[in-house]
Amino acid sequence: MKLPHALNRCAIALTLATTLGAQTPVKPAPATGPSAAKPAALIAPCPPSDADCVPPAVSREFRGVWVATARNTDWPSKPGLPTAQQQEELLAILDRAAQVGMNAIIFQVRPEGDAFYADGLEPWSEYLTGKQGRAPDPAWDPLAFAVREAHARGMELHAWFNPYRAKEPNMKGALAKSAFASTHPDLVKKYVTHLWMDPGEPAVRKHTLAVVLDVVKRYDIDGVHLDDYFYPYPEKRPNGSTEFPDDASWKKYQKKGGELARDDWRRENVNQLVEELYTGIKKTKSWVKFGISPFGIWRPGNPETVKGFDAYSVLYADSKKWLQEGWGDYFTPQLYWAIDKEGQRYNDLLGWWKGQNVKERHLWPGNYTSKVGEGGKNEWKRGEVLAQIAATRATPGATGNVHFSIEVFLKNRDSISTALERTAYALPALVPASPWLGGSDLPAPTLTAKKQKEGGTVLVPTLLKGGAKEVRWWLVQQRIAGQWESLVLDGSLKEIVLAQLLRNPFVHAEVVAVSAVDRVGKASAATVVKIAD
Repeated sequence: MKLPHALNRCAIALTLATTLGAQTPVKPAPATGPSAAKPAALIAPCPPSDADCVPPAVSREFRGVWVATARNTDWPSKPGLPTAQQQEELLAILDRAAQVGMNAIIFQVRPEGDAFYADGLEPWSEYLTGKQGRAPDPAWDPLAFAVREAHARGMELHAWFNPYRAKEPNMKGALAKSAFASTHPDLVKKYVTHLWMDPGEPAVRKHTLAVVLDVVKRYDIDGVHLDDYFYPYPEKRPNGSTEFPDDASWKKYQKKGGELARDDWRRENVNQLVEELYTGIKKTKSWVKFGISPFGIWRPGNPETVKGFDAYSVLYADSKKWLQEGWGDYFTPQLYWAIDKEGQRYNDLLGWWKGQNVKERHLWPGNYTSKVGEGGKNEWKRGEVLAQIAATRATPGATGNVHFSIEVFLKNRDSISTALERTAYALPALVPASPWLGGSDLPAPTLTAKKQKEGGTVLVPTLLKGGAKEVRWWLVQQRIAGQWESLVLDGSLKEIVLAQLLRNPFVHAEVVAVSAVDRVGKASAATVVKIAD
């Protein structure tokens, strides 16, 4: 089996089988013949009373990064590249994210009524193949590839959707015949330079819901993610107005007896989509997280120190309501300003969002990390991002950050990648658990061992009480020369080759602890063993 492209300190990808399902312990073949001696045990139980057998707790923190495909922002570097080059670029992205210490990828799969995955309800993206509707040649499935390779590196994969955008000016070619804007032109509005699916049309909501749930059903994703594009950001129309052209859907609503004021009706259109997405995802796969990254300011004056854009009245995004109703598992308000920016102070905004989080969902603010080293008088230094991470960690209830976007890490501008790898993200972290999503109380895994032909011990983790399909990760902790190291490995692995987890081939683990982590992030007790060799 081909080795992955990078060995990551947080998730060493192994040359192992990766099929989910029941796992049978591997036992050494019995010795034969009258003079056969009983083989020495490769592992032995390690009693908790032995101080050397107690692994340290692993921190819980969401460390996400957006990978944008719209306008070829992050990937692929340009449309129509050969499949092999597209895959190579995507692997480089995943390798760098893992190296920096990320544990989650937010991968844009529907930038504008199109698809970065196979056999969907919408056409292939122009940003992938150079022409909307044209399939990759040779054929491949970017989302399936990204899911598999992210998991191999110990990272979650969240599929990122734009709910309403149908075509933006950066898309140069024609719409595919199968595009929603082509099949339902009456439901898609021309808004200055954009084509926009009308949020006031129930058929639009139904279509978006179907697109998202199709992906949830067919792919082993860990989350669904929406960005901040609901009703469009305002542009001046030829008549000078910035009003969205939804007269037709507004009149339909009124004719059916609708009594809401127009602005409230627009907000309710978005509210219905958000609620239906949340409930639909949970009915399909209860463990798949649903997250939204709204504009960082709900309304100016909230809190009173904050000034700026009013997403509530312009984008018709009542993100406060979504948070308070619990229509999401995590919220990532885009706090895209410097930590001491007058009118948008990071701590003020983060504290306000925390105050609205009455259902105690995950709060993982978004950071404009791409401003680091971008040039110009408003660029940031890496210390700005480090300070924002520290501020998040100092805020009870805020348990992670999401960085826009991977480009800054690929280029290592102002040594930001190096800084995170060596400081804030030097030690691995598990994604915080989401207990409200249920999950199983997994038993501690049973460990058996065998010897490789070339030497070295192989651990075989199993869950004798069942539950193998519930394991998302193996948390493997090794005590080497008196120091503990922690690794997060793909839960579908059937064997753990200890020698492949070592940075230094001239040493070996004295003690190994293995825990099972389920799909909602709950970890089992650890099984701890001493290693004979």
